[in-house]
Amino acid sequence: MFRSPFLDRFTRVHPAVPPLLYGPVVLLLVTCSARRAGAWAVVACCLFGYGVWTLAEYWIHRAVFHLTPRSRWGRRLHWLVHGVHHDHPNDPLRLVMAPGASVPAACLTVELFRLALGDGRGCAGAAGFITGYVVYDMLHFHLHHHRPSTDLGRRLRNRHLRHHFQDERRGFGVSCPYWDHVFGTAPR
Repeated sequence: MFRSPFLDRFTRVHPAVPPLLYGPVVLLLVTCSARRAGAWAVVACCLFGYGVWTLAEYWIHRAVFHLTPRSRWGRRLHWLVHGVHHDHPNDPLRLVMAPGASVPAACLTVELFRLALGDGRGCAGAAGFITGYVVYDMLHFHLHHHRPSTDLGRRLRNRHLRHHFQDERRGFGVSCPYWDHVFGTAPR
C-alpha cells in the first residue's frame, strides 16, 4: 500500500487483534458499569450500545466507506480507508481496522456514551458498541476466508460477496443485513 515497508507495516493487521485488544476493554467497561449501575441497567445499556453499533456499521459503510470523493487527496484517503479492501478482498491482513484508527475511535465512543448516558450506563453502552465492532470484524473476516457451515452464515457470505463482486451500492450491513431492508439497499 505504501512504498515504505515501515508505513505499510501499520496498515496490516492480524484478525486476532480486535478481540485481543478490545476483549479486556469490554470487560473493564462492564466492570466499571456494574459498580455504578444495577445489573438490569448494565444489560439494557449493553444491548442499546450494540444496537447503536449495528446502525453505525451500516451508515459508516454506506456513507463514509462508499462515498465518492472528488479531490485527488480525498480519493487517495478513501482508497486507504476502504478502497484497498475492495481492490484486495482476499488479503487476510487488510480486513480489520488498524489500532492506530480503531483505538482513537473506541476512546471517542466511550466518551460519547458517557456524555449521553452518564458514567455507569455510558460504560455499559460503550461496551455493547465495542462488542458489536469486534463481532463485525470477526464475522467479516470469517465471511471472506471461510465457508460458513450454517444456513445463516452461507446467506451472510453470499450477500457480502455480492456486495464485493456484483453491486457495491447495495448490501452495506455485513453483520446487520436488516438495515439494508429498512433503508432500501438490500441486494437484488
